[in-house]
Amino acid sequence: MKLPVHATACLALCLAACSGSGPRDSVTGSDPRPSNTEAGQVTLEPDLTGHTVFPPSNWWNLDISSAPVDPGSAALIDWISGRTPQNPTAVRHLHPDFGPPPYGMPYVGVSGDQPLVPVTFTLYGDESDDGAPGRPPGYPIPDEARTLANYIEGGVPGGGTSGDRHLLIVDLDHRLLFETYATHYNTSLSRWEAGSGAAWDLARNDRRPEGWTSADAAGLAILPGLVRYDEVAAAGPITHAFRFTTRATDGHVWPASHSAGSTAGAPPLGARLRLKASVDITGYAPEVRKIFQAMKTYGLILADNGSDMYVTGTMDGRWDNDVLNPAFGSLSVDDFEVIQLGWQADVTGVPGS
Repeated sequence: MKLPVHATACLALCLAACSGSGPRDSVTGSDPRPSNTEAGQVTLEPDLTGHTVFPPSNWWNLDISSAPVDPGSAALIDWISGRTPQNPTAVRHLHPDFGPPPYGMPYVGVSGDQPLVPVTFTLYGDESDDGAPGRPPGYPIPDEARTLANYIEGGVPGGGTSGDRHLLIVDLDHRLLFETYATHYNTSLSRWEAGSGAAWDLARNDRRPEGWTSADAAGLAILPGLVRYDEVAAAGPITHAFRFTTRATDGHVWPASHSAGSTAGAPPLGARLRLKASVDITGYAPEVRKIFQAMKTYGLILADNGSDMYVTGTMDGRWDNDVLNPAFGSLSVDDFEVIQLGWQADVTGVPGS
């Protein structure tokens, strides 16, 4: 099923009307701070288009269009679909796990002089980073995350007490990414707490130590796997894989470093799905086609337990879920194949390659 003509037109008009032509940020260029950003400025979901989050050789940015299919692909697709002898025709369709607030994950851009604050890790302290590599300890959490809605996943100021509550922060000057899970500002103790946290140098391909988690179950960074509005609205292709979930998992494979389940027959964290080359995406709106083409070229990486075939994106008021939901729902997991588990391209500078 293809997206109805009226819906594709709606998305195109929405994107054209909502997308701006102002200065863009960079996380890899010589001056990654937006040209109109002053020291100390905090930007909710800064435009990162035109610049790579992590090097091109990073697992998130690898072209997998020619990677071999795993021998167990059909069985894994059957499992994700929920097919059993009692229900042999079960199907799972894609769903965009993002949209206007409170859906999706926000991310925050800060300048390099944003004060660092300590974070108390309550679940995985021994697998969490106190700060960024080569930098003083602490996370550059702006006060807005404590006082304003929609800076933390779930939309609750200060994070609240339920849900995954991811907080994603990009230091635009130092090209650093900070991510926390189960984020919460404890007012009684006047401190930030999180279940786990990880910090990443966006110019490097550092992988978590084997067995370690991150702010995500698989031990991967979250931001590089999001469907972002700025990329969809901009000219040019999307050049990275997307994060997705299944209802359960079984161990992990590279590039994941951490397991979060041992359900027999389930795919492992780190498994990569690829939209089949034979799937016709020409009838979709250009913006939707861009997302689906990235699924053909870069694929999906399984990063956490959740709902089957939920693809993660940003929390952004410009998304139109009346368009996105039917477009994603027109694809099922049977339109995908699992590439060879643990597959690594022949590249240098990537841990484990």
